[in-house]
Amino acid sequence: MLSGRRYRLELTGEQAAQCEEFANVCRAVWNTGLDQRRQYRRRGVWMDYAPQCKELAEAKGEHEWLKAAPSHVLQQTLKDLDRACRQHGTFKVRWRSKARWSPSFRFPAGNLITVERLGRKWGRAKLPKLGWVRFRWSRPIGGEIRAATVSRRGGLWFMSFLVDDHAVTPEQHAMPSTAVGIDRGVAAAAVTSDGEFFDRSFITPGEAIRYRRLQQCLARQKRGSGNRHKTITAMGQIMSRVSDRRGDFCARTAAHLAQKNALVALEDLKTRNMTASASGTVNAPGVNVVQKRGLNRAILDKGWHRLELALISAARYTGTTVVKVNPAYTSQRCSACGFVTEGNRENQAVFRCKAAGCGHTAHADVNAAINIRNAAGHAVSACGDLGTSQSAKQEPVSRATGRTPS
Repeated sequence: MLSGRRYRLELTGEQAAQCEEFANVCRAVWNTGLDQRRQYRRRGVWMDYAPQCKELAEAKGEHEWLKAAPSHVLQQTLKDLDRACRQHGTFKVRWRSKARWSPSFRFPAGNLITVERLGRKWGRAKLPKLGWVRFRWSRPIGGEIRAATVSRRGGLWFMSFLVDDHAVTPEQHAMPSTAVGIDRGVAAAAVTSDGEFFDRSFITPGEAIRYRRLQQCLARQKRGSGNRHKTITAMGQIMSRVSDRRGDFCARTAAHLAQKNALVALEDLKTRNMTASASGTVNAPGVNVVQKRGLNRAILDKGWHRLELALISAARYTGTTVVKVNPAYTSQRCSACGFVTEGNRENQAVFRCKAAGCGHTAHADVNAAINIRNAAGHAVSACGDLGTSQSAKQEPVSRATGRTPS
């Protein structure tokens, strides 16, 4: 199966300038192609990859700067644009801004890439028009190279190989009867139905202070100045370390859960919608904007979506099935008797069932994770686990009392 291997590059000054030039050409091709597609859509006509690729070949005869980057790299940019427009819609695809977009480009032909190991710590790869580039040999390639992506993050250049490691997904998990539910939260990044808590801090106190000071400096600096560029680079270096720690945490957690469980159940959370701004418009300002901003930052910091992607990737190697369930009432339902009411959850950590004769007490996140695991065993409707005939706006009837909770 296909997997990624990322390495840090050690480029010469000439190679770094060449990579920057390749990225700028790809950015121009992306923006020009996107603008053309939007103009065609406004006239009710669809523009796809084939005619754009033909026009690109003709444009290279008129514009010499397009010849700086390899042809198959520019063609891959148009392929990525075509896939993005088909998946998200032409008018929802973003422009690649010079100030906000991290430079990157992809070599799609793995047969044109040669990799050699120079020693215990270093290796080199031969890339079209770049020649031999050195990279830190932090792990074996582990398979046949299919493609390579060069990108810049935090002032450093990286190369990611897409390799075919020839692994096959097992037909059955090593422990087929195991299952776990995961409740993703803000206090703890992930809590399982088995009572395991997974969490860590991704930014140190010193880095948080320095990042805040850099933000203050950035607000006072002139756009386009050299000092502003240095400040943005320093901020990117801090955030790249934070992102790497978050990625390591998600990968380790996902590998642990996939190895132990044949079924992993998650809430079907729309992270992008949940972290949308509450500022509203000038005529209709939002409510509790500051509180919502803090919640959005906490959700994004915990990496909910990144953990989901890591689980899906890890499940390919263990035969684990990842299921997403309806999140409705998972934090309010008692995992022992099924009674649902808002008062069951007394605070962030304490769950105490209010049903007569139950009184079940547990950690609120563990109780929610158990409900998530239980919901993965059958079809879940919009209101929970009650069947599809009930209205999506109707609250579920308690199985303990036979009435709708107040």
